[in-house]
Amino acid sequence: MNEANVTTPSKTPLLDLISSPHDLRKLNEEDLAQVSSELRTETIDAVSVTGGHLGAGLGVIELTVALHYVFNTPDDRLIWDVGHQAYPHKILTGRRDRIRTLRRGGGLSGFTKRSESEYDPFGAAHSSTSLSAGLGMAVANTLAGKPSNVIAVIGDGAMSAGMAYEAMNNAGAMHSRLIIILNDNDMSIAPPAGALSSYLARLVSGDAYRSVREAAKQLGKLLPRFVYDRARKTEEFARNFWAGGTLFEELGIYYVGPIDGHNLDQMLPVLKNVRDFKETGPILVHVVTQKGKGYAPAEATHDKYHAVNMFDVVTGKQVKPKPNAPVYTSVFAEALVKEAAKDDKIVAITAAMPSGTGLDIFQKHFPDRTFDVGIAEQHAVTFAAGLATEGYKPFCALYSTFLQRGYDQVVHDVAIQNLPVRFAIDRAGLVGADGATHAGSFDVSFLGILPNMVVMAAADEAELVHMVATAAAFNEGPIALRYPRGEGVGVELPSEGKVLEIGRGRVLREGNKVAILSLGTRLAEALKAAEDLATYGVSATVADARFAKPLDLELVRRLAANHEVLITIEEGSVGGFGSFVMQALAEDGALDNRGLKFRSMVLPDLFLDHDKPEKLYAQAGLDAQAIVAKVLATLGRNSDAAKSMIA
Repeated sequence: MNEANVTTPSKTPLLDLISSPHDLRKLNEEDLAQVSSELRTETIDAVSVTGGHLGAGLGVIELTVALHYVFNTPDDRLIWDVGHQAYPHKILTGRRDRIRTLRRGGGLSGFTKRSESEYDPFGAAHSSTSLSAGLGMAVANTLAGKPSNVIAVIGDGAMSAGMAYEAMNNAGAMHSRLIIILNDNDMSIAPPAGALSSYLARLVSGDAYRSVREAAKQLGKLLPRFVYDRARKTEEFARNFWAGGTLFEELGIYYVGPIDGHNLDQMLPVLKNVRDFKETGPILVHVVTQKGKGYAPAEATHDKYHAVNMFDVVTGKQVKPKPNAPVYTSVFAEALVKEAAKDDKIVAITAAMPSGTGLDIFQKHFPDRTFDVGIAEQHAVTFAAGLATEGYKPFCALYSTFLQRGYDQVVHDVAIQNLPVRFAIDRAGLVGADGATHAGSFDVSFLGILPNMVVMAAADEAELVHMVATAAAFNEGPIALRYPRGEGVGVELPSEGKVLEIGRGRVLREGNKVAILSLGTRLAEALKAAEDLATYGVSATVADARFAKPLDLELVRRLAANHEVLITIEEGSVGGFGSFVMQALAEDGALDNRGLKFRSMVLPDLFLDHDKPEKLYAQAGLDAQAIVAKVLATLGRNSDAAKSMIA
């Protein structure tokens, strides 16, 4: 036999037949278990190559298959809250050929994205938006007279956000058809009780039970009020005793469950019953799943396999490159631990991101002074404000992009009352693989416009240590310190932080032609640009502003007076640091007939997709090469011509 003609059997023969959910629905129900197994294999293999979110996706393999099999997607709208768990969904919806481009430049998003597929009816990445969006779609269907279903899948963790309850409260008062799938994979709100629980879930989701229950309601209205009320409460008690869901019922949402989210024989009939309900109004199906299901390393350590680097499928060992410098998040955490050891009034708050913000490190040292409030940034900010009123020193550690969700509280509850809440803003600037939804682009702009607010930005990891100490010591009002994701630049860390003078920057390199005033970690690129400018015969001063607010007006005035060009650079949007400097110069009269050429380098006015941070900053025009080009263009010089003149 010619070995060249021998083909290796596919590991995923049924999955190979599926290019869309329409193909999935052509299969027999008894094939779905194998499809699920193959989908799990494909998901593990793909994420081992790309890295990304693994555990959540593995937990919803069977649920994903069942939903696309029972419902007529994309006409029926399927919304995944956050999107961490959507990789299997992407594979089934025509994106399998690109699944190994996840989170890479030009590749698939790590979350759902409307522009990527018609099967992604709503883009996500922030938690707890699915129910509000789904209700909007459901009401739109009602207004348009469309019979389509809207299904929102939300995890139990996302139910800690107030927005989810706001949506459920609203949905319970509506008559639009919204199906909520509560994916319970951690909190174990009400774990399944075996065959009886499964039977009851199927029973209460069926037409017969619904019809009898409705008939009983109508009959009950003919009875004396006290008899009807007692009968209704007895029925609710009996059903909720076995099945749970009292809270949802009180909100006006019909509850079904719990059911085993890995058992297709349980899920399929329940989902079909729910699909075929003739009545309108919201329905919640409580599905219990296991994060990391089917992959032993992910089952054993949920936190480590929630988001992963590339890994070996056989051993589960993740490929983690040796760091060149400590990461900013860890530097912040260790610095905060040192400050807290000296001051028992320091407490730390996070919104469901203890490891992401480094507060898991703080918690090991001070468990009683660490507060994880769940996915509730609004509450986190006002909770911190309450602590501050009683003399405590709260550090509210949030990602920049998540702080946006608590902005009203920053204004109303903190800034107006001038309370000394310390905001530790992680993931400032561009974040890489998570893309636009997680980029910290706007915090300098939206914090810097607030009276009483102090805003600092660390240029390197040593500066971050000093800024933690500064925030701990500052008790005159709110103060924020921002720092990026990833490694520092490799400077030596101080043994302890020193308290910086508020509103005072520093000069790192002296020149006489051009001044580059940097805020944040673009400082390293500014110093590199100054070296490169020297090859063009341009002498450059480089300064680190340290503070976006209050500005070091003395430094700004000196740079403006002694240089032909003043350029600001920051890892933020227009309306931030550069705008503050321009306003100060205009008010100071520094731009009047002095010939100063001022330029501000900021992130472009668009949302940048996912890629490596260094590529994103080059794309944004905020690297050393772009700084050099900006300086030469401002001076009216062509880079090639300038070099030839020097030569």
